[in-house]
Amino acid sequence: MVTNAPRPGPSPTRRERPDGASPWAEAVARWGGRVLQLYALWLLLGLLFRPVARHAERPVAEVLSVLNVPSYPSLFSAVVVGLVASGFLRRRRVALWFVILVWQLPSALVMLLAVVLDRADPTAGVLDDVHWTAYAGGAVGLVLTVVLIAARRAFPARIARGAWWAAGLVLLLGISLAAAIVTALLWVVPSSLDTPAERIGWATGVSVGLSPHEEPFAIDGSAPGWLALVGGLVAGAALLLAVVVFLRTGPRDAARPPDEELALRRLLLEHPSDDSLEYFATRDDRDAIFSADGRAAVSYRVVSGVVLAAGDPLGDPASWPDAIDRTLTFARRNGWAPGVVSASEKGARAYRDAGLAVLTMGDEAIVETREFDLAATSMRPVRHAVARPRREGYTVRLRRQREIPADELAALARAADEWRHGEDERGFSMALERLGSPRDPRVLVVTAHDRDGEPRGLLTFVPWGRKGVSLDYMRRSPDALPGVTELMISTLASEGAGMAIDRVSLNFAMFRGLIEQGESVAANPWQRFLRRLVLAASRWWQLDQLYRSNQKYEPRWRTRYLCYAAPAQLTSVTVAAGQAEGFVPLWPAPRTARAGAGASADAELGTAVREQEDALLALDVPTQRLTDQERARRAKLDVLAAAGMPAYPVGVPRTHRLVQVDELLLGHVVSVSGRVVRLRDLGGVCFAVLREENHERQVLLTADGAADLALWRRVVDLADQVSVTGTVVRSRTGELSVHAESWVMASKSLKAPPDKFRGLADPETRMRLRHVDLALDTTASVTLRGRSAAVHALRTSLVERGFIEVETPILQRVHGGANARPFRTHINAYDMDLYLRIAPELFLKQLAIGGIERVFELGRNFRNEGADATHNPEFTSLEAYQAFGDYTTMRHLTRELVVAAAVAVHGDAVSRRPDGSEVRLDGEWPVVTVHDAVSRAVGAEVTPDTPEPELHALCARFGIEVGEDETHGAVVNEMYDRLVEGQTVEPTFYTDFPVETSPLTRVHRRDPRLAERWDLVGFGAELGTAYSELIDPIDQRERFTQQSLLAAAGDPEAMEIDEDFLSALEFAMPPTGGLGLGVDRIYMTIIGASIRETLAFPFVKPQRRS
Repeated sequence: MVTNAPRPGPSPTRRERPDGASPWAEAVARWGGRVLQLYALWLLLGLLFRPVARHAERPVAEVLSVLNVPSYPSLFSAVVVGLVASGFLRRRRVALWFVILVWQLPSALVMLLAVVLDRADPTAGVLDDVHWTAYAGGAVGLVLTVVLIAARRAFPARIARGAWWAAGLVLLLGISLAAAIVTALLWVVPSSLDTPAERIGWATGVSVGLSPHEEPFAIDGSAPGWLALVGGLVAGAALLLAVVVFLRTGPRDAARPPDEELALRRLLLEHPSDDSLEYFATRDDRDAIFSADGRAAVSYRVVSGVVLAAGDPLGDPASWPDAIDRTLTFARRNGWAPGVVSASEKGARAYRDAGLAVLTMGDEAIVETREFDLAATSMRPVRHAVARPRREGYTVRLRRQREIPADELAALARAADEWRHGEDERGFSMALERLGSPRDPRVLVVTAHDRDGEPRGLLTFVPWGRKGVSLDYMRRSPDALPGVTELMISTLASEGAGMAIDRVSLNFAMFRGLIEQGESVAANPWQRFLRRLVLAASRWWQLDQLYRSNQKYEPRWRTRYLCYAAPAQLTSVTVAAGQAEGFVPLWPAPRTARAGAGASADAELGTAVREQEDALLALDVPTQRLTDQERARRAKLDVLAAAGMPAYPVGVPRTHRLVQVDELLLGHVVSVSGRVVRLRDLGGVCFAVLREENHERQVLLTADGAADLALWRRVVDLADQVSVTGTVVRSRTGELSVHAESWVMASKSLKAPPDKFRGLADPETRMRLRHVDLALDTTASVTLRGRSAAVHALRTSLVERGFIEVETPILQRVHGGANARPFRTHINAYDMDLYLRIAPELFLKQLAIGGIERVFELGRNFRNEGADATHNPEFTSLEAYQAFGDYTTMRHLTRELVVAAAVAVHGDAVSRRPDGSEVRLDGEWPVVTVHDAVSRAVGAEVTPDTPEPELHALCARFGIEVGEDETHGAVVNEMYDRLVEGQTVEPTFYTDFPVETSPLTRVHRRDPRLAERWDLVGFGAELGTAYSELIDPIDQRERFTQQSLLAAAGDPEAMEIDEDFLSALEFAMPPTGGLGLGVDRIYMTIIGASIRETLAFPFVKPQRRS
């Protein structure tokens, strides 16, 4: 049944309750329950300590009796008070009236009657023997009667009709049985009770928890105390049974109405969530409470007086609060404790926001199919388990339930029942328990079959959103080989992606955190003790076994939570959860079984479910939002089709390029094509300007010409590609034009160009709409073509000098060749991490070792860095190596290469600056040592001999922050970066860097503290670097080792040890000079632009699409 409780409005708070209870009434109910709990605790303690402190029992009981609550310790009284306290806390109105009518009002009336009688006849001495506690009890009873009646709105929970009579009969029979047993024992046990009336009265008094020495019994005799304990035990058991009957949930509806079940399933389909247990909300023994708008629901079941929800609320998270509020109100009005089991973190937050407390239950195991790799080293236990079934010819089939023939499905359902081991089953929060029902067509059935095709294992998974499944049934035949379950799960994890399954929820591991913490090498004694407790409990509940059986698949663990309303209700919620999940026996058996609706009705509902799923699971074709102008352009496609002119033909007439028209004589017939960049309609004539590459030419159409001018006016827009056939003429203004005789559409543009006056003014938009920028902006097109010329010149210059071009791997197992942060990826076939190369250096050197004396590579490198005016995460570099050269040789080569690139772009050896000025590049470029450059910048001499304290002082003077432990070379390098590089204008070679900053460079031939390395810097940016290469394999290994230590210490830019390269270097590399040039930066220096302008497609942040 789906319960639509009255809408409670906002979440109940201390100021407002949906039943109208005031804050002070809530306080009365809350504190009343706590006081009664304390009384119940006293009664239990009194029983425990009676043998050793009997003399202290009566005084305490007398003082406590002023509240008119049973204070004489007995088991029956403890049970009564405890149950009434529970009723108070659950806001049951019967508990309120019990306190008023049984405990408070009688005391008040008796005392009032005594006072009235005493006033009427003072000589009668009615109040002479009244104890002071009676006066106090009467006064308290009067006050509490008034207070409790006034607070009655805080007790909205009512009981089921007819519960009074059944419970009363059970209680009466139980008390009678207790009194009869004690009376019978009094006939054979020695006592001072002489008459049958005394024995019956004494037995009755002790059974109901009253003192037999006081009214109404007033018996002088006594009997052994253990008899009172026997009577209290029997009567207490009867009272508990009566309460169970009294509070027992009434019978369920025959079946959930089909429209309500479809509404519940609609929420699952329209609002799929990360909760793998959401589909179990459709279990037949669970109800649901919907939000007022019907967009969310809470699925629950009433177990032992607890409204037990399972998993997260269903539907739209925006409507969750209302559904939760309605559930809490429903529980409150029925006197039930609210509780939630197996909520995810998102769901637990929603319940916490509604006022519930949250505890960790355990974790569920989720396997990501895209990450699962049975060949991985860590999967060895699983591979070992599945090896034998595979050798014996076992096969696994993955099918949706709707794909399985009815007779086979029925056979699997029978096998599932026959293969069931024991009586316990997965609990109601994670089991469906209706294998083969036509209402579940999307349930995934995984079966293992032996060599003869007989089923030997069965797993079923309920749907989890569109691409997930959650475990339901897990069965294996007694004749199945070991490892059949592992075979089915590993097959699903490996092949699930082919069925659009990307995640699989397996079993739930209670107390996983305690197990792992206790196993940790750093576990404290308390954590180890808790782990031992879990292992001990695993003898009955398989807690550790479930954890181990899931952990071997290397799942992603997702924590699940238990939610409850108040600490006093935690025990009730926990017990109810244990009963629902099958860990704790549920007695008496709940009347929750629904009468079946019949096979025909179930089939009809199954048909409706399939139709609903087919409709809601159909992939929606994304609709493109169009502007009015875009819709108008699309409408012109129909006009073209009606005219018989294709909008996107396979080819069009084209005899000449636009630039060739300038060379033709007037009257020459040509066919030209281009993009329409300007349009003018003067009535009798239409003018259009076509653009092809960087050239433009006017075409004109006249009313008296052969071209279809009317169709042109109807369909041609700016940015269209058209082909025009006509005669070369001059217009009235003398402009060379093509007079159209015919035209065809080459390609209809559905997008309008930018504003013709402003163009693409925003630089970011220009980068995103690169195709528009190149099509309409001459500068962008010229820049792109100039880059091609520069790259060609670099390549040609090297080839002319005897260098050969090679291609080295971009995916590398070790990141090396430069200090930079790499991009990391993973190759699934070999289960190993790879890096996008940051430099090809180590591979090119191996070619040099192999005898390729002059080698270069011009290609893409990748560094995991930001993008700015001089950096891009992927960039083009040129690396070249020349045997028997050094860094001086490479310096001369570099200058020649840059000059050749400048000539290819500009036709002259110049670099053009943003302000239009030019800088000559064909002169000699300065060569300055790093220490000399730093000395000029700081105005003081800096040499390799300068003490480190002086360097630190210079850094402090110029605001440069360096660590106290930085080496001399690192400090000099930092000063160079901050004071020299950015201030350099004309191309300059800075040479002889400190050796510790150049791990791949050989030591300077004259000063071992320096390295034979130069950096080429121009216009504030580093353009390239070159080395006299380090060819000593022992020295190189030591430097790589130092780099690896930095990497191990957390430096993401430090290089790793490349054993392949070191092994090759031991084969002897000739003295070699090597250079590396940033092609992007060389070109941006030549044309005076930013790096983004020089790239065809620079990196831009993703743009959100509506």
